[in-house]
Amino acid sequence: MMVHTEAMLFRDRADAAGRLAEQLKARELVDPVVLAIPRGGVVIGAVLARCLGAELDVVLARKLRAPYQSEFAIGAVSEDGRMTLNPEAWDVPGVSEDYLEDERSFQLGEIARRARLFRAVKPEAQVEGRSVIVTDDGIATGSTMIAALQSIRARHPRELLVAVPVAAPDRLAEVRRWCDAAVCLHAPSGFRAVGLFYEEFDAVEDDEVVRLLQELGNAATGEAADFAG
Repeated sequence: MMVHTEAMLFRDRADAAGRLAEQLKARELVDPVVLAIPRGGVVIGAVLARCLGAELDVVLARKLRAPYQSEFAIGAVSEDGRMTLNPEAWDVPGVSEDYLEDERSFQLGEIARRARLFRAVKPEAQVEGRSVIVTDDGIATGSTMIAALQSIRARHPRELLVAVPVAAPDRLAEVRRWCDAAVCLHAPSGFRAVGLFYEEFDAVEDDEVVRLLQELGNAATGEAADFAG
């Protein structure tokens, strides 16, 4: 998909990730692992893993969709079942305890499907005592990222970092509460949607995630060379 807009900033996810990696190279990381939110975040994560000599894995969290507005997130759920709701979730028409339980169950089913697919090629990374970098191709509501961070924090990483190319500034501020540090290249006051900041923002399919996990997931690459896709 080609996007033509004044907001456009990155050529594609690989370009954004290459720039992001430059901001992370100066950090002293301990046995780093990059945990990417599927699917688009895995393209970002693969570049970061190559540049930082880190292990690549996924962190499985899914947004909870608003009734009648499937693209609008009212919260998120992580692989361990932990549910995070946005502050305004209860003000959205159609939201009830029954709706949330049904949506939570549906998204946990999708998480389980992805876990079977991705864990077949990449067992879950150990994170205790390690520098963990959580990434996605952008942050809009922040609910999925926060759910992921809460889940990872319970596994006792040495440090928990967030790295994203672009984010809504108010949601980035909320995300910072759940991590030790956040690196974001662009947090514009006029933020509307993540995809508007990319010239190319094609959908990423499961087979691409599987390929990247096979290439980069089982061991640190040791590559610290410049990489922009």
